[in-house]
Amino acid sequence: QLISGEHIGALAMSEPNAGSDVVSMKLKADKKGDYFVLNGNKFWITNGPDADVLIVYAKTDVNAVPASRGITAFIVERGMPGFSTAQKLDKLGMRGSNTCELIFEDCKIPAENILGTLSKGVYVLMSGLDLERLVLSGGPLGLMQAVLDHAIPYLHVREAFGQKIGHFQLMQGKMADMYTRLMACRQYVYNVAKACDQGHFNAKDCAGVILYSAECATQVALDGIQCLGGNGYINDYPMGRFLRDAKLYEIGAGTSEVRRLIIGRAFNATFK
Repeated sequence: QLISGEHIGALAMSEPNAGSDVVSMKLKADKKGDYFVLNGNKFWITNGPDADVLIVYAKTDVNAVPASRGITAFIVERGMPGFSTAQKLDKLGMRGSNTCELIFEDCKIPAENILGTLSKGVYVLMSGLDLERLVLSGGPLGLMQAVLDHAIPYLHVREAFGQKIGHFQLMQGKMADMYTRLMACRQYVYNVAKACDQGHFNAKDCAGVILYSAECATQVALDGIQCLGGNGYINDYPMGRFLRDAKLYEIGAGTSEVRRLIIGRAFNATFK
């Protein structure tokens, strides 16, 4: 039903004080007979208000060392007693994607709803994050293409000092920068995706491809606004939306800073 689109899914990892440091989550799952009772909340959950089924990560062993060994993944369905959603968040961008807080108050989840193994949820989490980063890297490509689709024609319609502004060398430089960033990102994304299709992918490149494409998308959106000048700064044109949407790719599914750590650690691991 998720694959067909009949149902909507969501992943619930982050909390108000556990974003990049996700293993410090506080949502508890206490075993009570054949059930686990969840108490706590999750935050910044994409599709939270609309999801029919959610993968929720909770602490089943608060004393585990390291803390990652005490996390379990649960399948939670809409309507389960004790599970509710708060009002959706008023975000800067990506406003077409609903995001909210999840609340668990003595929410009873059957033990059979454990995804994977008890207290081994971190393996489920990490295996999904690599693919999530790769899939998300396609979003910045679309945003950069949209910026070019609006900015390039504008530069060849708008006139200043007796000529189309696209003929000024500084504007030609903007066009070149936006185009080459898009093309470099597109090839990087396609190459990593092709490797993934063939069963060859790694955390380093999955982090690298979203790191690079996300930061390039933000810069391309800024350049697009600059190309349009004052028109780029008003909501009659879509450039502001492109920028607001692009910025999320530097935050969600691991921030740019975390992605750099993943890449650096991967290189360091080869020299142990």
